[in-house]
Amino acid sequence: MQHNLFTTIRSLKVVDGCKSTQVYALNPSANAAGIGGCIGVGDKLHDHLRVSSIRSQSIHNSSISDILLPYGLPVTDLLEPPIEPYLKFVNFVDILADVYRRLDESPPLDKSIIYLEQCTVFRCLSDPKLLRRSLRSARQHAVDVHSKVVLSAWLRFERREDELDGSSSMDCSGRKIQCPKDSLVAGYDPDSVYDPCLCRRSPPEAADVEVPMGQEECSTSNEDGDMSFCIGDEEVRCVRYHIASLSRPFKAMLYGSFTESRRETINFTQNEISVKGMQAVEIYSRTRKLDWFPPDIVLELLCFANRFCCEEMKGACDAHLASLVSNVDDALILVDYGLEEMAYLLVASCLQVILRELPKALYSPNVMRLFCSLEAKERLAMVGHASFLLYYFLSQVAMEDDMKSNMTVMLLERMGECAVLGWQKKLALHQLGCVMLERKEYKDAQKWFEAAAEAGHVYSLAGVARTKYKRGHKYSAYKQLNSLISEYQPVGWMYQERSLYCIGKERTMDLQTATELDPTLSFPYKYRAVAMVEENMFGAAISEINKIIGFKVSTDCLELRAWFCIALEDYEGALRDIRALLTLDPNYMIYHGKVHGEYLIELLRQQVQQWSQADCWMQLYDRWSSVDDIGSLAVVHHMLANDPGKSLLRFRQSLLLLRLNCQKAAMRSLRLARNHSSSEHERLVYEGWILYDTGHREEALAKAEESISIQRSFEAFFLKAYALADTSLDTESSSYVVQLLEEALRCPSDGLRKGQALNNLGSVYVDCDKLDLAADCYLNALNIRHTRAHQGLARVYHLKNQRKAAYDEMTKLIEKARNNASAYEKRSEYCDRDMARSDLSMATQLDPLRTYPYRYRAAVLMDDHKEAEAIAELSRAIAFKPDLQLLHLRAAFHDSMGDIASTLQDSEAALCLDPSHTDMLELRNKAWERATDQQEKK
Repeated sequence: MQHNLFTTIRSLKVVDGCKSTQVYALNPSANAAGIGGCIGVGDKLHDHLRVSSIRSQSIHNSSISDILLPYGLPVTDLLEPPIEPYLKFVNFVDILADVYRRLDESPPLDKSIIYLEQCTVFRCLSDPKLLRRSLRSARQHAVDVHSKVVLSAWLRFERREDELDGSSSMDCSGRKIQCPKDSLVAGYDPDSVYDPCLCRRSPPEAADVEVPMGQEECSTSNEDGDMSFCIGDEEVRCVRYHIASLSRPFKAMLYGSFTESRRETINFTQNEISVKGMQAVEIYSRTRKLDWFPPDIVLELLCFANRFCCEEMKGACDAHLASLVSNVDDALILVDYGLEEMAYLLVASCLQVILRELPKALYSPNVMRLFCSLEAKERLAMVGHASFLLYYFLSQVAMEDDMKSNMTVMLLERMGECAVLGWQKKLALHQLGCVMLERKEYKDAQKWFEAAAEAGHVYSLAGVARTKYKRGHKYSAYKQLNSLISEYQPVGWMYQERSLYCIGKERTMDLQTATELDPTLSFPYKYRAVAMVEENMFGAAISEINKIIGFKVSTDCLELRAWFCIALEDYEGALRDIRALLTLDPNYMIYHGKVHGEYLIELLRQQVQQWSQADCWMQLYDRWSSVDDIGSLAVVHHMLANDPGKSLLRFRQSLLLLRLNCQKAAMRSLRLARNHSSSEHERLVYEGWILYDTGHREEALAKAEESISIQRSFEAFFLKAYALADTSLDTESSSYVVQLLEEALRCPSDGLRKGQALNNLGSVYVDCDKLDLAADCYLNALNIRHTRAHQGLARVYHLKNQRKAAYDEMTKLIEKARNNASAYEKRSEYCDRDMARSDLSMATQLDPLRTYPYRYRAAVLMDDHKEAEAIAELSRAIAFKPDLQLLHLRAAFHDSMGDIASTLQDSEAALCLDPSHTDMLELRNKAWERATDQQEKK
């Protein structure tokens, strides 16, 4: 389709479009700080800090401190945790179980909206894989074109495919679920969405050559025609029967009691159609085809079809024009016609192109005028394209880009107007409150939070309290939280919020209780660390903030630790943290959002020893070997500053970020690695990893095989082996994985990656009961300083009944590794019960997110017939980490105690997290049968 063809349409009688309040395009640079790959929107340290005029006494060189700490150190009085802009629940397990139950019992056509609700529920878990799974399921069960278009675009946005160089927004990956053309096909067919789509097949050769309008033989000859339509001074000869077949009004006019039925010539001059347009009507009446006509003529036909109720013609024009939309410019031209003429498919096609261009499309006022105003929403609603789903997607994109913008507010308002179900209303109202709080419009924020709380969202009461506090009603806020804690089962965020409204020991106690109930909350650690700095206890402050960084890395905590390091004149430590911080969020702004992090790096570099690229490789080996992932990230960031196009370094960066559970940042690094690839085979490997990490295992294997067919490389063989080993392996499959890893080791690579391959090879040998070969692999890995191989070697010794040797290997790992919570956990398997308890206690202290220690302690308590204590141990962890294994074990405990209701609740909550878990399904079904039997007996 020629763009200039659509440009000429502007000169036609174009509809006015939607008149709306002006919406200014977002400034890309407005994404200031704090939104890292692993933390929630709004968790920004610089929003809570103020300038301190008192310089730390620990800083002796005042000129350096003035440069590096121009705004001083943070103070406790103005530290605040964010009000998270998503739904949070007091009874999260109940919510999970309810969602699963409704999915299990609902009619097929109702499942899509429940999966969208599940996606909303999962958002507070900060697990992108769960989010994508729910969105895929929602798309799989979508029925109407509108839902398919929005959900497909949302999936593309979550994969950030717009960041892949050379990709088009309308590209198809080969599966129906991601195919733009398939999204425009209505109907419910969930079993086929993962089938290959048809758009990549070679199109059939055209049987006829298209003839431009005006050059084809006359529509109908004078001999064949039996009537004419007169337009001005020209006549269009037609066949009365064919024209009458277009619609009932035409049939009534030409064969009914109207005078036109007795006339051979009918004057159509006043019916707003051109001679060429009428000729096209005549041709269509005979052929039922539109292929010969340019877009402007098809648009005339669409208007004509609407005016004379020609439904078949309207549908054909709608589908034909929808197939022509390929870019945003076309969409912006055609969408107004679609809205004016109620052309459902045309509007859907225009929306699809625009939505698949997000977030870039946010910066176009011409695009956003279609969505933001009330009038715009009503126009979309008239043609069936205004929905909660649409505005949910748009508002989440806008919030992620700039939470404070007018556009975000307007989109959330439209989202609230479209909300029908209870959870939809809670979400829209709560998010409006969060946005208004960020904009410091506290009165409006309080109104929205109160509305959300009235709708049943308990967490919004924290927003109510915060806005009261901001408006000077501190005691009222305190009473609000007191009432909340007394009325509901207490959770960590309640005590965290109440701590803002009290002082002294009471605040300290609330923060300690918050940490005990939910150790993943970062604010209590930050507050305690800053309080220690105010007491000039810098070492203790760093130790405190290290506790949260040790298992949950975030930009705000890294920035805080960097400030402390500067105060202690530990410029290398500060440089490490700022480099790691910028790896998580390259756009992060320090000093209260005023200065880009790169500026501080330049200042700090002047205070530390300079490294060459060779020095950096040595430093990377040292930090990788000591399992210092943050230190390794900093070194890689340094190396990329010298060689930004090095795809290998970007790939290393992604591996480190995955270790730190920073999935979004890791995927960004993978995309950059792919974009900077120097060869086709290398690019295919990185595309394979992107596919694998987003749940497309088969496609990842295909990429690996294609890369190997071009050039044999370590990374291609390693990817193929890794993807194959992701399933339960039989003997034959294990042998094949061994062959692949051996092929990888024969290819050139560095010691860091070869150590990983040897470690993986040892693991496969252990699974095949080839313990001597496994030991050789682990020892070879240790020889090239792959420290994690100690864990594999310990497993080999344990299987050989050499328990002391296994224990010693894990002790070596604990001594070498900076991040050693997993080492304590594993060592507990190779010692007696008392020592195991000690190791597991240390593992929990270092990383409370590790679930094995809770399960072990609960199992021991259960063995000692302390059922209540065992349940309490699991419940303590489930309260802040509703993990599948924890829920499974607690469900099994409930089952053994005969508590059918609790067994059902936990098993259904676990199945919400993983519906394919066979053991959990079996346990749930047995409990369901017993519950049914009890009901029948009653």
